[in-house]
Amino acid sequence: MRAVGLSTHIWANNTRSVLLLAGFPALMVLLLYGAQLILMGFGLIQGTGRGLEDDLVLAGSMLGFTIPAALAVAGVWFVIAYLGNQLMIDVMTGARKVDRRDAPELYNLLENLCISRGMTTPTLRIIESPALNAFASGLHAGRYSVTVTRGLIQTLDRDEMEAVLAHELTHIINKDVRTMVIASIFAGIISVIAELVFRGLFHVRGGGKDNKNAGPLILIGIAIAGIGALLAVVIRLMLSRTREYVADAGSVELTRNPDAMIRALRKVSGRSKLAAPDEVQGMFLDNQPDASGIDAIFATHPSIEDRIAALVRFAGGRDEPLLATGVPTT
Repeated sequence: MRAVGLSTHIWANNTRSVLLLAGFPALMVLLLYGAQLILMGFGLIQGTGRGLEDDLVLAGSMLGFTIPAALAVAGVWFVIAYLGNQLMIDVMTGARKVDRRDAPELYNLLENLCISRGMTTPTLRIIESPALNAFASGLHAGRYSVTVTRGLIQTLDRDEMEAVLAHELTHIINKDVRTMVIASIFAGIISVIAELVFRGLFHVRGGGKDNKNAGPLILIGIAIAGIGALLAVVIRLMLSRTREYVADAGSVELTRNPDAMIRALRKVSGRSKLAAPDEVQGMFLDNQPDASGIDAIFATHPSIEDRIAALVRFAGGRDEPLLATGVPTT
């Protein structure tokens, strides 16, 4: 892929990411409004005692108080997640920090790629899992990290591993790793609010005065909260999918070896399953659903076949079939 084409695609991807991230605060307001309607329907918030339209307007006017309160809570969570995001990811995935002495060949590959771009070498981490996967994380220089699984180290050859490391470094160079971490934090906040709302439905025993609009208020509230939670997931998926093509192209730009990236993707295909929360799986090198249909629609990554086809078409790579051992056929 030509540099000018790649640069344009990176710019478009970053612009799209900023616009999508801007939608998260609006979704939080949507969830709060839905939650207030549900509480009003159950009598935990007093309604107007008049028509449905009046109750809807009253719930909207309450946002003047609930939005600042929610923003304060979200702000505290954001600070905690900002300072401790890598620790959280390590705990959730089982990743551990390693240095040159622990994995000299792997560390040298990563360091050489960074030297070629004049950037600080990220912290290297390894997950002791037979799965074939990798991801980059971090929010700013000095705190970036590249994590790979033991299965990936044992399966890929040197060129293929270099291609995967270059793929993850591209996420760092393009700053979309930061976008994904922030999106995961936002999505986490929205998911918590949505879960509290829906869990609360099973524990409500009534209270306050009866509201003649209870049924419609509860149904409208559930619909609004459900739409907000769904849109939060969709935004996160859109961010994940678009960035993978760019990172694959960036890997080729760094290594000048599209065939190695294609072979790595072929070996990873069907062997990337790694247990982690959805927010973290969106950052993985590959994260394919177990089935087609609705699962495929909500997949966080484009398919391996689509990614390889893009590398063949735009980067001049060759897609050679692999033997059972993972060695290309001749």
